[in-house]
Amino acid sequence: MTLPDPHAARVFTLSDFDFTLPPELIAQHPAPERSASQLLDGTGAQPQDRIFRELPTLLRAGDLLVFNDTKVIKARLFGEKPTGGKVELLVERVLGGNQVAAHMRVSKKPEVGATLALAGAPGTRDGLSATLLGRWPDAQGPLFRFVLSNDSGDDPHTLLERHGHVPLPPYITHTDSAEDASRYQTVFAKNPGAVAAPTAALHFDEALLAAIDAMRVQRAHVTLHVGAGTFQPVKTENLAEHQMHSEWYDVPLATQQAIVDCRARGGRIVAVGTTSVRTLEAWAQTRLTTGDTQIFITPGFEFKLVDLLVTNFHLPKSTLMMLVSAFAGYEHVMALYRHAITRQYRFFSYGDAMLLARAGLNPAP
Repeated sequence: MTLPDPHAARVFTLSDFDFTLPPELIAQHPAPERSASQLLDGTGAQPQDRIFRELPTLLRAGDLLVFNDTKVIKARLFGEKPTGGKVELLVERVLGGNQVAAHMRVSKKPEVGATLALAGAPGTRDGLSATLLGRWPDAQGPLFRFVLSNDSGDDPHTLLERHGHVPLPPYITHTDSAEDASRYQTVFAKNPGAVAAPTAALHFDEALLAAIDAMRVQRAHVTLHVGAGTFQPVKTENLAEHQMHSEWYDVPLATQQAIVDCRARGGRIVAVGTTSVRTLEAWAQTRLTTGDTQIFITPGFEFKLVDLLVTNFHLPKSTLMMLVSAFAGYEHVMALYRHAITRQYRFFSYGDAMLLARAGLNPAP
């Protein structure tokens, strides 16, 4: 029996999701082995410290793990304006007709029609340019629309792979490297389009996936192209005033059927990452197989599908802190974060993970 979250009626403000994190706990590099990260088991009344490769022992035959198979693109481009001023683009979406929608960091924005000269590795250009067409998705949109082109007429994905940089989060201080190109990507990444990794899934390696299969735990995939808005700070104390960013998602028919089958056999739906939660719950609300979602999950949200959640540790005052608090209960989540800080868990994208159960759910195997 699922019991209501006792905190659902409380009115939360932004300050409720703040906490103090020692900066040395922000992971700057991944663990040497993906599945060797720490796993905080928060499914019971008391936290249990584990290693991530122990996850299969916390699951049971018939459960369904749902992964986000988005692929991080090398979305960050550097170059200069016709005047010589430096410019940085962060491509948020690849559109049709060699067009992209991007964030632009520049001292003074160029005029519509201006062509930027872009570079990948130092000293290489290959004729890569970006011509500014205007704002996106409309004249007041937050992004800028560009046409990317080079001497060879390559498509945007090819150009980004050749000239772009891994779009590491703002709290990772080193420039991207070959290690980041490999490790800021899941082992099953398939559909290019994300500018941030679905980080909970970074802990899975082939050996762990094989162990999960051996447990007769089922696997399915959704796609949500994680946008830079995932790092967008919430600036209003009143959460209802926050404008949630939009992200494109897809729930394949095979995954829809896997969910139906899981429910029929009494299994639990285990979302790997908050992006999988957002996708599944957006689909559950609308039954739209594909499209854009601005779903904003805060305490009081009624979850329709997800029973367990594998997730990393999130930024203070972030929408993801609100999501996990809505899922597992505010007081429980905050207690787990205090435990993690005391035990020196590693935080954020390259950090450790935890397993949560939906508030009121009995998670025992």
